[in-house]
Amino acid sequence: MFGTVPEPEGITNPPIDDLLAKIDSKYALCVLAADRARQINSYKQEMARGDGNIEHYGALVSAEPEEKPLSIALREIAEDKLEWQLDEK
Repeated sequence: MFGTVPEPEGITNPPIDDLLAKIDSKYALCVLAADRARQINSYKQEMARGDGNIEHYGALVSAEPEEKPLSIALREIAEDKLEWQLDEK
């Protein structure tokens, strides 16, 4: 078919249903993934500086250099590479 991809990538990989099976709130999933993506992005910037001051962890799953930090974070959640605790307020 013209213009379609048989197995689309992006938010469909990992599937949102699989992610929501691990974290029961879509809002908590969004916050956790965004925080982790920021950490991954900070790690990449720290590595690019090359001064040896590393404060964040890089990707916990194999990732391509051009892959977006949010995609990496979602895959880490899907593969149970992260531990988190929701604060009750």
